[in-house]
Amino acid sequence: MDGKDLRMSHDTAQEKDNWRNTILAGLANYIDAGSIVAGAAALALWQQQYGLSNDFVGLIAAFGPNAIGAGVGALIGGWLCDKLGRKRIYQWDMLVYALGMAMLVFAVAPWMIVIGFLIVGLAVGADIPASWSLIAEEAPDTRRGKHSGVAQVLWYLGPVVVLLLSLALTDLGVLGARIVFAHLLVIALGLMLLRRKMKESRRWEETQKADVVRPPVSILFKGRYLTAILGLVGMYGFWNLWAGTNGFFFPYILQTLGTADQAGSVAIQALSFAIGMASIYFIFMRFADKVNQRRLFILSAVIQVLGMALLAVFDLTIPVALLYVFLLQLGGGFGAQSFFQLWSAEMFPTALRATAQGLCFAVVRIALGFFSFFVPALTATGFTTLAWILVGFLAMSGIIGALWAPRNEGKSLEQIQREREG
Repeated sequence: MDGKDLRMSHDTAQEKDNWRNTILAGLANYIDAGSIVAGAAALALWQQQYGLSNDFVGLIAAFGPNAIGAGVGALIGGWLCDKLGRKRIYQWDMLVYALGMAMLVFAVAPWMIVIGFLIVGLAVGADIPASWSLIAEEAPDTRRGKHSGVAQVLWYLGPVVVLLLSLALTDLGVLGARIVFAHLLVIALGLMLLRRKMKESRRWEETQKADVVRPPVSILFKGRYLTAILGLVGMYGFWNLWAGTNGFFFPYILQTLGTADQAGSVAIQALSFAIGMASIYFIFMRFADKVNQRRLFILSAVIQVLGMALLAVFDLTIPVALLYVFLLQLGGGFGAQSFFQLWSAEMFPTALRATAQGLCFAVVRIALGFFSFFVPALTATGFTTLAWILVGFLAMSGIIGALWAPRNEGKSLEQIQREREG
């Protein structure tokens, strides 16, 4: 084998290793979204079995992986990730996640549901900045968007699997919900074992050398870094108020309004995430590294605003719900969620990347948690009011992204930092 063949063999092995790391790190997204949707599918069952009030339902939503729990976990986990390394965080937090999920599997009282979801949320939140940082730092410079897209596909795959399981187990009631939670528990334990063989981020290891001066956390609140945080939080935060409300309460809303039964609402949700996966693969993964990212984002925002407006203008029938699902997930696949993961990794130096991501993620999820307290009450007063509020959220996200969005396609992380530092 000559030198050229050896280089090709090494490059092929390196590419396989990069994709393996991306998938193992990106499974944090699978578990995050799967946990959210598993709770959503079980929400009506829990409410009926335990006689839960609307306020208590809001409490479950607010302190779980959908909101405050994940936000606090990301804030703490992001800082630890920059201090101790990506591998140490994303390996061991799966054990904490398994503990919380076990409480949900064997829950026999409402307090166990709340505590279980809080633990799950903390673990998922800590894993997100570690995983997203690792994916960005290890991906080839010209395929960073493509690798980030894989993690987003896994974010959508989690709900599809969870919802189809829920649909198949509908007749089992609460037992079916326990089985769905058990599958997430098994995946978390398996992921913990597989991640033990992963390597640490090479870029993070460079920041730990004795001759490298690491910037203080305080620089995140100055100049261009503060502008990036505000842009990310505004763009993704308003979008996430829509997404979190939709993701956790859409099956509940459909049943409450009599639009669909349990099986029908779960089937519609599964279809929505399948459309999102197709959008990520055929649009975001193929074009995010090549075309004007700002224009791509604006297109997604316009599609989603039009889709959400359908629910505000027309009665919530099955045809309207299906068209809404198609437009929202088509635009969402290459929109705010995908670009938030990509841009939040690109806009900060390696030594503070996970800290900044965790901070942005925490603000967004905690805001969603407080808003979740009011969603059941808003729904009870009429869904049209809530629908117009959500239209406004998507419009604000699109406006902020259009004004702020960077142009990082095809650039290395080092080149982006050199440009940002003048």
